Amino acid sequence: MGKSSKDKRDIYYRKAKEQGWRARSAFKLLQIDLQFNIFKDVTKVVDLCAAPGSWSQVLSQKLYVNDTDTKDNVKIVAVDLQPMAPLPGVIQIQGDITKSTTIDVILSHFNGIKADLVICDGAPDVIGLHSMDIYIQTQLVISALNIACNVLKVGGHFVAKIYRGKSTHTITKQLLKFFKEVTIAKPMSSRNSSIEAFVVCLDYSPTGFDAPSINSFFTEDTVNIVPFVACGEENAFDSDTTYPLQLEGEDKYEYKEPVQGPIAPPYYFADHIK
Repeated sequence: MGKSSKDKRDIYYRKAKEQGWRARSAFKLLQIDLQFNIFKDVTKVVDLCAAPGSWSQVLSQKLYVNDTDTKDNVKIVAVDLQPMAPLPGVIQIQGDITKSTTIDVILSHFNGIKADLVICDGAPDVIGLHSMDIYIQTQLVISALNIACNVLKVGGHFVAKIYRGKSTHTITKQLLKFFKEVTIAKPMSSRNSSIEAFVVCLDYSPTGFDAPSINSFFTEDTVNIVPFVACGEENAFDSDTTYPLQLEGEDKYEYKEPVQGPIAPPYYFADHIK
């Protein structure tokens, strides 16, 4: 199987390399923004579980372009357990989002100003047992939400990856306690075969502002239907379709290496004793 085989099977993987993105996940954030306009008037962002850095790349390109007055207003803080190759205009923190000390480090970079947006594309190493994978992913979302509640300004937004399953209704109910609007989004670049989706939470309103009684969440007559939307242009590529290497109307196909490989992957030792 040649190097170009994945380029045929995964159009977004190919396009990410051609357009200079570190990972195909960049298109997911771009398509979410296309649907929800989450970057409007945003200058302060926290990117959780940021490695290898494709979402931070999107932030850097979008925010520094949008801020026409001065680049000094923009601040992007990227957090991950793993080291990440540097990106222009992005502050990097190697830390654990489940630790309260990480919150303090993030806040130290904002000089008392709260963030406009918190995003998280993190996911655990799946074990293949869906119920366990979904549970671990939900705990990761809760950790990201905990950070968001500490660093996000009132009216700010929160976007995080979830795995859809039995617990989806529970996590969206929890999110509705903190945000006035919660939507589950499925970008066109996210494979239909994947249980992955994203919660897009708009207008942060901390508990005590407009929050209903917690008891109302468990009564039968209270039903919160969270919208589910597909993100992306109508003519966007299908992430589950195999495309020819040479697309009509595009430059001649030429294989490209990934933009940025992992810095310290967990499989590094095994890979070097072959």
